[in-house]
Amino acid sequence: MNSQHEQFLNLKTLPARVRVEEAALLLGFSVHEVPILAARGLIKPLGHPPLTGVKYFAAVALEELRKDEKWLAKASDCIVEYWRNVNEKRKSARGKSTDAAPMGQGRFKRQSLFSASRSARHAETAE
Repeated sequence: MNSQHEQFLNLKTLPARVRVEEAALLLGFSVHEVPILAARGLIKPLGHPPLTGVKYFAAVALEELRKDEKWLAKASDCIVEYWRNVNEKRKSARGKSTDAAPMGQGRFKRQSLFSASRSARHAETAE
């Protein structure tokens, strides 16, 4: 944890609204996990931010969630489930592509330099 993170967490009074980075610090999640929690409805950004806009969260609400053991367990399970689904999709996508063409037997075969130069010489002598 860098010194800026420590300074933020040691503030006596938190700002009323915090960005995704600070929300992640307060809740103990990674920055990339906060949008997952928001998408699942476990935390709610303030107002009606655009999809690609900066999201702010109420520090008061985050403090309450931080103290709620059941919510923390639910949020942790949500993150685990999200990554399990992502990994299953990747695994099934890899399985489909490898079943179609075994290693080295793809649609396009590589031609070695030796065989390429040999076939080029053969074509010249045939003319």
